[in-house]
Amino acid sequence: MSRMALTGKQRHHLRALAHHLDPLVRLGKEGVSEGVLSALDIALEKHELVKVKLADTEDREEVGASLAKSSGAQVAQVIGRIVLVYRPRKKDPKIRLPR
Repeated sequence: MSRMALTGKQRHHLRALAHHLDPLVRLGKEGVSEGVLSALDIALEKHELVKVKLADTEDREEVGASLAKSSGAQVAQVIGRIVLVYRPRKKDPKIRLPR
C-alpha cells in the first residue's frame, strides 16, 4: 500500500490533535519487539493517532521510522522521547486530514 507523505499542514493538524494525549505504547530497553508492534497495531486501529514513549538509549528518528514502517503508519512528529504515529483506520476513519 503506497501512501503519500504527510504535508506540513497535515502534520500540524495531527500535532494539535495529539497535544492532550498520553503515550499509549512504551518502548523499553529491548527496543522494537513483536509485543510492541502488536500493541502499536491495536492502539492505531482503535485511536488512529498514538504517542509512543521511547527509552533513553534509543535513536529517536531511526526507531520512529522503524515503528512506522512495521505498522504501516506515518510519523507525524518526533519530539524528546515521544514519537507521534498516525495511521487511519481501515474501516470508518475518524480523523480527517486537511489537504
